[in-house]
Amino acid sequence: MKKSILMSLMFLSALFILTACGNTATDSSENSSSKKSSETTKQTEQTTESKNEEMTVKEKVDKLLAAMTIEEKVGQLFMARVPEQNQVADIQNYHLGGYLLFDRDMENKGQADVKQAIESYQEASKTPMFIGSDEEGGIVSRLSRNQIVSPAFKSPQELYQENGWEGITQEIDRKAQVFGELGIQLGMFPDADVSTDPQSFIYDRTIGMDAEGTSHYVKLSVEEMKKQKLGSTLKHFPGYGNNRDSHVEIVTDDRSLDELRKSDFLPFEAGIRAGADSIMVSHNIVQAIDGDRPASISKPVHDVIRNELGFRGVIMTDDMDMAGLANFISQEEAGLQALQAGNDMILSSSYSTQIPYILEAIKKGEYSEEQLEQSVERLLTWKVELGLIK
Repeated sequence: MKKSILMSLMFLSALFILTACGNTATDSSENSSSKKSSETTKQTEQTTESKNEEMTVKEKVDKLLAAMTIEEKVGQLFMARVPEQNQVADIQNYHLGGYLLFDRDMENKGQADVKQAIESYQEASKTPMFIGSDEEGGIVSRLSRNQIVSPAFKSPQELYQENGWEGITQEIDRKAQVFGELGIQLGMFPDADVSTDPQSFIYDRTIGMDAEGTSHYVKLSVEEMKKQKLGSTLKHFPGYGNNRDSHVEIVTDDRSLDELRKSDFLPFEAGIRAGADSIMVSHNIVQAIDGDRPASISKPVHDVIRNELGFRGVIMTDDMDMAGLANFISQEEAGLQALQAGNDMILSSSYSTQIPYILEAIKKGEYSEEQLEQSVERLLTWKVELGLIK
């Protein structure tokens, strides 16, 4: 009898253990399933949020575009040199897309004065403006030349010699802080020109390395600028090389396309892969691509940027007042031809005559509204990405 009771107790005990183990396994399976389900839900939510964010940018741009007049759209294509007079009135009359600061806009002024002027421009503009200043560092820094920033921004070569690649990124971080305080979004750099000859015009503005070193400098700069929400501009496509200065004369580049592809294109390609926002095109006549026209108004040159290099961002001209273009063609014709060639943005002082000329060309069908819309869409998207348009 005792043996029978003992056997029964042992059986019940074993049954209890098996049941408990089964429940534990089930709980573990349910917990695992619940965890996986939670992770999947989280991933789905993150993907949805990402898609919604992308759609939000597009929706903002589409909404702005739909509300714009032709005149307002054309105005967005102009990054104008700040005029000596009527700075606020011209923003409203021509619907300018941005202002580029020069020495005269900073001379004998302090940070507070520059900041106040920029704020007045933004307040006057229906659509937030790009505010730019040439701030490559070294010999090209308007903020440094006019003691708006201290110590002065150093050249890429000097930064590298002092502290390697870390020196480059640290200076970009400092620029971001200064630009943020003033209201500047575009520093018009990095210089992607390959130059190893200290005697060449462009050398002091570059990192002074071969194509590989220049490519690394450009990649590093663009990546850091994206982190800091600074607009990046690769210049001066298709690369200056050791050519003369197109600020003062018409310049012809005789290098072969093969040479350009193996050297000068490489830093631009590196910048594009890193997510560069814009590319500035030089006024040099590049024989291997288009021997008849300066690069800034050459469709074949812009076709290389879009079709061969696969760039989808903003393409802009160099300053239209430079002799390399101004001695070649009238400002009115140059403005229109720059757009016809494929530029999205024109750097100009002659907007008051160029804009009416372009509006007339649209009426005549010489510059299509479709191309206009594409350029304005790129520019507005860039403004949203930089936080200019909230």
